[in-house]
Amino acid sequence: MTPRTIIAAFVIASAVDAAACTSFLVGKKASADGSVMITYAADSHTLYGDIVHTPAADHPKGSMRKVYDWDSGRYLMDIPQVSHTYAVTGNMNEHGLAISESTWGGREELWGGKGVDYGSLITIALERAKTAREALKVMTDLVKEQGYASEGESFSIADPNEAWILELIGKGKDEKGAVWVARRVPDDCISGHANQPRIHRFPLKGDPETIYSPDVIKFARKKGYFSGRDEDFDFSRTYGVPDAGTTRGCDARVWSFFRHHTDPAKMDAYLPWVLKAEGEEFPLFVKPDKPLTAQDLKEDMRDHFEGTPLDMTQADDPGQGPFKSPYRFRPMTFKVDGKEYVNERATATQQTGFSFVAQLNDSHPDPMKGILWFGVDDTNTTLYVPIYNSATKVPHAFERGNGDLYNLSWDAAFWVNNYVANQAYGRYDMMIQDIRPVQRELEQGMNAEVDSLLKVIPAMSKADAVAALDKHSATASDRCLKRYKQLGDYLFVKYLDGNRKKEKDGQFLRNPDGLPASPDFPGYSPQYYEEIVRSTGDRLRID
Repeated sequence: MTPRTIIAAFVIASAVDAAACTSFLVGKKASADGSVMITYAADSHTLYGDIVHTPAADHPKGSMRKVYDWDSGRYLMDIPQVSHTYAVTGNMNEHGLAISESTWGGREELWGGKGVDYGSLITIALERAKTAREALKVMTDLVKEQGYASEGESFSIADPNEAWILELIGKGKDEKGAVWVARRVPDDCISGHANQPRIHRFPLKGDPETIYSPDVIKFARKKGYFSGRDEDFDFSRTYGVPDAGTTRGCDARVWSFFRHHTDPAKMDAYLPWVLKAEGEEFPLFVKPDKPLTAQDLKEDMRDHFEGTPLDMTQADDPGQGPFKSPYRFRPMTFKVDGKEYVNERATATQQTGFSFVAQLNDSHPDPMKGILWFGVDDTNTTLYVPIYNSATKVPHAFERGNGDLYNLSWDAAFWVNNYVANQAYGRYDMMIQDIRPVQRELEQGMNAEVDSLLKVIPAMSKADAVAALDKHSATASDRCLKRYKQLGDYLFVKYLDGNRKKEKDGQFLRNPDGLPASPDFPGYSPQYYEEIVRSTGDRLRID
């Protein structure tokens, strides 16, 4: 698969389709409270949303660590184990180091190498590193020593002080290792990547915040990918080879994120790149108009291009259906009369397994310096629950083994969130108005609780603090699970059979005889009726 076919890759069934993820990054001076933040949406049609916790451990000299492919579970190899590994909860460790990724594929001939897969790079780095820079070294040393077994990949790597983007791709079946480049996000900037390499030209000398493999240009020359001057070398264009499919299907998500936080007119100047991979690419980093909060990032993860030229609810787009839905089910592309068209691919999508906003801050009490705001299923309707870097266990709602894709569990956040989201897909413009107040109330409540904990945790012993934080994650997730199950039941009753039941003060109305009041018949949007008439002419006309 080449970049030109990456959109098609979104629809290919696999154990876990990693070719569809989104990550945003925020430097500490670009955030409202001095936090470094990264996000992640793990999007896959076959990924069940849960969290795995691995305790810290000591290992005897000479121990080996087994490496299994993150997606398939297939055994890959044994590597030497280190003497001590840190506790890891999901994509964050006990030191407040967090890592996310997005797969971009790149040149197909560079796939198929033997070594460590992209997912294991993440987990091993979290086990062995305290800081982002340490994680960079762990990951790049691993691919050098053990080889690299995955496709082209972008990683967000962040600690409470700094955030980095690492992009790498293997060398194919005949050569061990990978070529890569990493750049630090300036403290006052935001960045992002979404299934397309975002590092284009980069400083070759004198920049301590840019590092790269010694042969990143030499290897490209050897393979015939690049023949210009070193200073003109472009990592993304060389190894990712962007085209209209990848920029619109991938880069557009980052562009929309930037557009929401900077001057829209300036970002719209890059529409030729976003739509057709023409002209100049938009920057890797931008300064936001105002500092971002963790809640801002949660909302950014709910983006459907609202307010942009790619808005999926524009009146002239019949793809929104009768209820102004910002969703387009797969496949992403379709043909009519031999011409190919695209369904927009937004940040928020129905097939997300899990997502998070990692809020990392050294000014927080040590047990809370990393907060993994964790959600499952569609980012648009999920609830982000705080999980702390000091976690010793996973809330039951997110625990592995609590349901799976073939086994519904009403105790699992994944299934309860899907219960709400999947009803909304069919009646979006109406149901989202019922979902948003509940979602906001719950998230605002959890935000306030975290603010209170930040004040009281410093006075506690370490053991008491850890216990209190574990309890908060558990009670918050249980509260969200219970309230969303109630919301799902409410939506089912209210909108049964295409009707909409009347209500007042939170109660469904009854007539004077005590029977259910006659419901509303809201019908469809005017645009949908107009589209019906355009399609059918006078066939349905009765006057």
